[in-house]
Amino acid sequence: MGIRRALLSVSDKRDIVDFARGLVDLGIEVLSTGGTAARLVEAGVPVVEVAEYTGFPEMLDGRVKTLHPKIHAGILARRDRPHDMESLAREGIGTIDLVAVNLYPFADRLRTVEGNVEEALDWIDVGGPALLRAAAKNYPHVAVVGDPDRYFTVLEELRSTGGTLSHQTRWELACEVFALTSAYDLSIAAAFGRRRTDATPFPPRFAGEYAKRADLRYGENPHQRAALYIDESDPGPSITRARVLGGKELSHNNYLDLDRAFLVAGELEGCAAVVVKHATPCGVAIDVSPDRAFERAWNADPKSAYGSVVGFNRRLDRRAAEKIAETASFVEAMLAPSFDAAAIDVLSTGPKWGTSLRLLECPGLGVESMSRPGRLRLRSITGGLLVQDADRALLADGAPEVVAGREPLPDVMADLLFAFAVAKHVASNAIVVAKDGATLGIGGGHVSRVDAVEFALAKAGERVRGAVLASDAFFPFRDSIDVAAKAGIAAIVQPGGSRRDAEVTQACKEHGITLVIARTRHFRH
Repeated sequence: MGIRRALLSVSDKRDIVDFARGLVDLGIEVLSTGGTAARLVEAGVPVVEVAEYTGFPEMLDGRVKTLHPKIHAGILARRDRPHDMESLAREGIGTIDLVAVNLYPFADRLRTVEGNVEEALDWIDVGGPALLRAAAKNYPHVAVVGDPDRYFTVLEELRSTGGTLSHQTRWELACEVFALTSAYDLSIAAAFGRRRTDATPFPPRFAGEYAKRADLRYGENPHQRAALYIDESDPGPSITRARVLGGKELSHNNYLDLDRAFLVAGELEGCAAVVVKHATPCGVAIDVSPDRAFERAWNADPKSAYGSVVGFNRRLDRRAAEKIAETASFVEAMLAPSFDAAAIDVLSTGPKWGTSLRLLECPGLGVESMSRPGRLRLRSITGGLLVQDADRALLADGAPEVVAGREPLPDVMADLLFAFAVAKHVASNAIVVAKDGATLGIGGGHVSRVDAVEFALAKAGERVRGAVLASDAFFPFRDSIDVAAKAGIAAIVQPGGSRRDAEVTQACKEHGITLVIARTRHFRH
């Protein structure tokens, strides 16, 4: 299929001059609209303005310029249908064989006006999607380009074939365009949906705004394919928006681990360090500086920490980097709101990891970013998707309530709340043992709560005396309390809500353990 006439109408002018010049050099006539035409004329590229071609002026401040039969008939005509070609000839309309369009950046504009849809209405493209869809629908006869990154591969094929594009290329370009226009419409639908009067985050159809950021080496296992997508509707801090400062390519599992470190670090108000292995915290601590917090978090469970990722909620300085290099045996990746240049130098040139350690800078990571309203958590299941609010609240109104033992001292209460915040990010059944702002043992993913208690206590070892214990959900029996008391636990926090709450409370009274009720469950399946 020879290309004789092309229509170029772009919001993003990147590389459009070189693309148009390459088309002209191949003998292809170029049609263009106002702003694009002006750029081409300025660059000395021969161009026919659409208004001149159609004989109809642009209207309504450019809102109407390509919505014309001479344009759309030229795109939609099926070259192998005599009736279509006779209709064009009768009306004196020529074919348009290539369409290159990109759309008004609605999502970018929406962010600049802080989500005010009314101020972004003029950035909803109408003519652009119509042109793209028409050309993609007629891909057996028309080539369509919606991504500036495609210009040079298209030109290369045109040059190598004397001005034609293969059926396969046109098919691939059409596939890309339908995905593009679909995502564009979804971003608009989502923006309008957020303004619904019923204020539900769960509309009849769930509109996601995800753009592929990268193909990954593989998924959870080498035989699984994987890719990373970014939620374009959520401009807040996240792992997907972090800047990778160095190190090897990130894997699927690295992203899962880093996201968990991101969530835990953002949960804590003090200067925190988080060690995560297999998407589960194995050591968490808060202290006066990142280096001290890291040392305590790593030493909470150094055996499990091998091959982990580490997250911080404060700027990482040289002293912390040196402590990491001195203490840690092997770390896959590291996350912080920012890094000192000296810290980057220590972590990226040391003899232990060389240049393999991945460093991710995530500006804005902190308690404020975690408490942003409107964030949803998505989980795929076979044949569908589960969507829920993010788990933001740590305690219910009126909590915590002391129901057994003496009123905890401020430092003990601080440990209880710290342990409960960590338990929120551990797979259920979740138990966290902590003391002086650091975890000592974590039990997660156990199908029996008393087993989780025993595992966490075993990890804590002799350090458990006088420590506190947090449970993500209620204790169904008093057996966990009896085990905790034998180990030397001084205080416990749990949501309550069991039919046997009275039995559990009585066990705490018998053992002299302070029991605090949080009234908020934090299951994580």
